[in-house]
Amino acid sequence: MLKNKEEKFPSELRFALISGDWVVIATGRARKPDSFKQEQRIIETIPKKDCFFCNIETQLPPILISRKGKMEEYPYDYEKKIKIPKDWTIIVVPNKYPAFSRYSEGLDIRKRGLHSYMNAYGVAEVVITRHHTKQISQFKLEEIKELLDVYQDRYVELMKEPHINYISVFHNHGKEAGASISHPHSQIIAAPVIDPKVKRSLSGAKDYFDHNKKCGHCEMNESDRKSKERLVFENEEFLVVCPFASKTAFEMSITPKQHLPYFERITDDQKRHLAEAFFVAMRKLDKGLADPPYNFYLQTAPCDGRNHDYYHWHWIISPKTGTWAGFEMSTGIEISTIEPEKAAEYIKKQTI
Repeated sequence: MLKNKEEKFPSELRFALISGDWVVIATGRARKPDSFKQEQRIIETIPKKDCFFCNIETQLPPILISRKGKMEEYPYDYEKKIKIPKDWTIIVVPNKYPAFSRYSEGLDIRKRGLHSYMNAYGVAEVVITRHHTKQISQFKLEEIKELLDVYQDRYVELMKEPHINYISVFHNHGKEAGASISHPHSQIIAAPVIDPKVKRSLSGAKDYFDHNKKCGHCEMNESDRKSKERLVFENEEFLVVCPFASKTAFEMSITPKQHLPYFERITDDQKRHLAEAFFVAMRKLDKGLADPPYNFYLQTAPCDGRNHDYYHWHWIISPKTGTWAGFEMSTGIEISTIEPEKAAEYIKKQTI
């Protein structure tokens, strides 16, 4: 029992406005922000001579080669030998062990008793940056812009593939975040299905828009700009915020100020501002938490040909600061041990 109204309850359940998810902010067992950087990180870097990505010239054929922003594209052809220039800065190749394959015979939807299944038709690509150990938090501004250029270029090309309804762009850093190869790289997967998480986000965004005649993300942006308590960074085009119902400690969202449903339509000027937002967010996160493992990923309107103008694309940066246990696995409700307001305050004050 609380003795008076000024006493703080040990934990809070926070509601995510768009997805409809609940998140526990466990203030009763809250940690100090700087305690997260004291944890030992698992760092396993293999020598360059043994690195698959450092020796990509002798491995898979490229789909795209970028040389400091000058991009050359190649059709899928596993037999054709392509001479890779020595000065490449980003290279895109087919995933050697793809979860989705473009060579299967279409979807071929069929039944097995009560159950339906189909071919995992799609495209899986790996976006490899040149330097063996240089992480995105160490990139220069123009290097982040080049990476965003490649993401957009491949997104636009993959939209043209048959049966593709959603394209996932993501980056894993650190063993705890699922990076099986330490050399920095991102992945792009184009799939025929829209996953439940994205569907919840789409449904929530549409419901909010239908009831309020306004975009929920735009409303949250306005609120965050006014209160500033969860605002980490702002420029002309983008906000970096720790969401009110952050699923993980120090989660950040990079969101356009304008109402923009489709990432693939981003302009060159907007990409420069997005690169700046990434630059600040990643450097501050790296400094504040001492190179934590993390995932970042894009959430954007599907490319399924339907109208999703009510949606608002954004990037999520999600540090791996905890481990899912029985409660999280059984309920899907995540527990964070720091308030987003304190996380934002701590990250914002980091000098870069």
